[in-house]
Amino acid sequence: MTLYKDKLSVTEPIRLGIIGGGQLGKMLAAEAKRMSMQVVILDPTTRCPASSFADKVIVGNFSDEQKIYELAHEVDLVTYEIELANSRALTNLENSGVQVHPSPKTLSIVQNKLRQKKFLRENNISVPDFKEVLDEDQVDKVCAEFGYPVLLKACEDSYDGRGNYLIRSRDDIKGALEYFSGRECMLEKYVNFKKELSIMIARNPSGCISYFPVVENIHEDHILKTTIAPAQITAMAEKRAIDLAVKTMESLKGSGIFGIEMFLDEDDEVLINEIAPRPHNSGHYTIEACSVSQFEQHLRAILDYPMPQPTLESKAVMINILGPEEVSGPYTLNGIRDTLALPGVRIHLYGKEETRPKRKLGHVTILISNTNPLVVRDMVERKLSVQGKQKMA
Repeated sequence: MTLYKDKLSVTEPIRLGIIGGGQLGKMLAAEAKRMSMQVVILDPTTRCPASSFADKVIVGNFSDEQKIYELAHEVDLVTYEIELANSRALTNLENSGVQVHPSPKTLSIVQNKLRQKKFLRENNISVPDFKEVLDEDQVDKVCAEFGYPVLLKACEDSYDGRGNYLIRSRDDIKGALEYFSGRECMLEKYVNFKKELSIMIARNPSGCISYFPVVENIHEDHILKTTIAPAQITAMAEKRAIDLAVKTMESLKGSGIFGIEMFLDEDDEVLINEIAPRPHNSGHYTIEACSVSQFEQHLRAILDYPMPQPTLESKAVMINILGPEEVSGPYTLNGIRDTLALPGVRIHLYGKEETRPKRKLGHVTILISNTNPLVVRDMVERKLSVQGKQKMA
């Protein structure tokens, strides 16, 4: 494929390789097909959500070096929708001349939470206090130093809150360590935040940085449930969040879209919680509510195309459709007709064939005007429900 600055060859389309075929890969692939790209997916399952938009699915683990090399052989550039991608294999590809975005170096920093926090602190970017812990005695000592509650985090291979354990008292320490037995962990001082925020921000190889509005997130059991756009915060808090996100991108120097999660404390100070080097759940509202979606912006960034500042064209609420706590296996989604009867509603279903407890099965975005966003959320949640066909044993 020949890529020119001002034109694309339609007869020789860009061939995009995506590591990960979940819902983020699906929405990214859909955007790539709109731009007439060819899409090759690497995912452990043939019928992954992104397969409906892919020209080819290579079945393999995200960390399988040979499968990653196979993917790279068929495409012009490689990106990823999950931090479990093998950064060592991607580094080898980059060293051999393959375009990989965000860079493997950036991925390596971000995919380990301890390494990520150390990097941010070294670059004078505000984060909660943290410490690496190796044994029960050290955990006991650090918990006493930080004060309860304290958050124990697995440093790698964790997402959707599954890598977090809240230690509320000394009695919880043993159980927390058993929960993460054999895994590298860190302790993080609990932030008494008044809001959880995030911002989608993109950087291209030319150094252009472009960001979306600051949004407000509501989590349940450490899993994102609702995003409100824009965040209901002061102008000063908004500026601090944007400045912190820009400083982070300038330090990381990665190309692509990044989701930066933050805490807003009682003094309107902002601290970074975690960084995702990819499209992010809290950026789904951009598909309907912004002048450009996070997925198009990611493609613009990795192709080094112009990235005009996105504008929020409508206030919005995004609600995740999560699998019930007590069921696993096939499922049905009830209440679609009643939900679609509401003005401004868009339903996105990911095409996952089975539910699991708290699994993300889809999301709903509602464009709103001056309505209370939580009232809108509650209205949708009363109408829409996931029903499993069999209960867990």
